[in-house]
Amino acid sequence: MTLVGVNRPGLSITWAFTCLAALVAAAAVGASAAALTQHGVQNLDVVVVFAAAITLGEALRIWLPGDREAAPVGTAAAVAFVLTTKIGPSGGGSVDAATVVAVVAMSTIIGVLPHLLAGRPLELAGIVHRFLAISALTVIWRVIPFTSHGSFAEAGRAWEGYRWLLALLMLLAVAVILVLDALLAAMMRAGAENARLKSVLADELRFTAALGSAIGCGGVLIALAAEPMGLLAVPVFLAPLLLTQFAFRRYSMVRETYNQTIRSLSRVTELGGYTETGHSRRVASLALAMGRDLGMVERALRDLEYAALLHDIGQLSLAEPIPGGATVMAAPMEQRRIADLGAAVVRRTGVLDDVADIIERQCEPYRRHHQTDDRAVPLSSRIIKAANAYDDLVGDGGSQARRREALERIHLGLAYEYDPRVVSALTRVVTRVE
Repeated sequence: MTLVGVNRPGLSITWAFTCLAALVAAAAVGASAAALTQHGVQNLDVVVVFAAAITLGEALRIWLPGDREAAPVGTAAAVAFVLTTKIGPSGGGSVDAATVVAVVAMSTIIGVLPHLLAGRPLELAGIVHRFLAISALTVIWRVIPFTSHGSFAEAGRAWEGYRWLLALLMLLAVAVILVLDALLAAMMRAGAENARLKSVLADELRFTAALGSAIGCGGVLIALAAEPMGLLAVPVFLAPLLLTQFAFRRYSMVRETYNQTIRSLSRVTELGGYTETGHSRRVASLALAMGRDLGMVERALRDLEYAALLHDIGQLSLAEPIPGGATVMAAPMEQRRIADLGAAVVRRTGVLDDVADIIERQCEPYRRHHQTDDRAVPLSSRIIKAANAYDDLVGDGGSQARRREALERIHLGLAYEYDPRVVSALTRVVTRVE
């Protein structure tokens, strides 16, 4: 069973935010064009420098673990562009809010063009939530009259002796926007993956606390240093962030190589004729969908995926393959031996102990005789047990009647074998696919 179509309900959320971002960009470009027609070109050097920095940052965007896309340099430059009100000792260089948003929008579009021309995938959700967060920061900092002088940007030009207060306000505004950015990203991600918003938001906030803090602090430093240093502050303070981005890129490449190694290892049982082609991949896809439905966090989902891919590795110890590789048909003692040997193989890696524990417990029943449910069995093990049984009974591309028969058979095991919550999640995922 291939989980195609599970993401369709979430597309409406992403497209709704995309339409909102397009409207904001169009309004900003229109207002900026009107101001340009009326007043002519002002502070062109400021616009060009920040536009170039944002464009370069978007062109150098990176992909991070968890299928995330980020543009640290471009986002930091955009934050600095919004917050900067004084450039150089003369204190000039101010740009109106509409122009700021318009420049960020146009620079972002230009920055992603090289990726489109190279045929690389466009992560629309990442671009949209970053742009909306920057637009919100612009409104907070440059439009809303929070002080007697007007907006924070206007007050910053008047508070000559209170630079420390201005810095604190900048940090506070950036913190609010980073939380908003995480919320927007979580809403789109939860909708696309049919996951629970609470768990996805927790993952996005952890990610924001790591990389987002560096982006925010970089933008604030540029904005504060622009007055004494001028536009030179832009490349000076973006350079360390660029080096940090390269380090993140290397880490992401190592993680991707690691993932590819595990996926390749999971195919050994298929190549050896112990399991059907695609069985491990289908179980992993189904298990991930169930884990998201149950609100598992990103780290637990990663271990769940690895365990699901490698759950049948212990079958390599069998003298004769199980017909069709369906361990659900094997005797309990045989299932236990396969799980134990698979866990032993995974433990030999020295870095997947949690995954080995999941594999080792995958064959255990949810309830034991004369006991209530066994909470000691990891949730991931319970998920893999149900997902594996379902795929063993259905296989690849089973008919609707066969899928329903498999669900009915699994439901019959609720009294002893399977966790009712897990089976409910399995039913919801399969129903969404149908």
